[in-house]
Amino acid sequence: MLKGFFSFVFELVKIIVISLVIIIPIRYFLVQPFYVKGASMEPNFYDHEYLIIDEISYRFGDPERGDIIVFRYPKNPQEYFIKRIIGLPGERIQIKEGQVYIFKNEVSDGFILDESYLESGTKTYSLAEDIISLGEEEYFVLGDNRNSSKDSRSFGPVNRSFITGQVVLRGWPFSRISLFRLPEYQY
Repeated sequence: MLKGFFSFVFELVKIIVISLVIIIPIRYFLVQPFYVKGASMEPNFYDHEYLIIDEISYRFGDPERGDIIVFRYPKNPQEYFIKRIIGLPGERIQIKEGQVYIFKNEVSDGFILDESYLESGTKTYSLAEDIISLGEEEYFVLGDNRNSSKDSRSFGPVNRSFITGQVVLRGWPFSRISLFRLPEYQY
């Protein structure tokens, strides 16, 4: 009887160890859960939603315009933010008259960013109409709820080294489960 108990315990320990060997690398290197706090991404993400973040894709490819990312806040790396990538490395960004202008290079006339994923009538405002130049590893990010978002307008561009991963799935609440795809931009 004691032998049967030890056999059961040994099998249980094996199952736990094997499970941990599988789960821990997935959790720490491939995907990560993220809990939304605040209203900066409404109406696309609401407070208390549970998201799954892809941490591996950016090890093999670059973030793209429109990606929704989780990153460490540049002024306090202990905090994590969720925002949408608007400007890419090497570009210049200007916010004026409620719209976002993107200039791909020094001689480009630029274009107005089409943001059909925002609520109709949403305007983007900034304290200054200066043109912001992004470095080789810098991204300009904005919250979808432009009037309630602390983003690159206040803390500047986000260095790629601060990016944790890309939002791929909303897992909670069940009524809003969905995968996320890149918006189609017209240039």
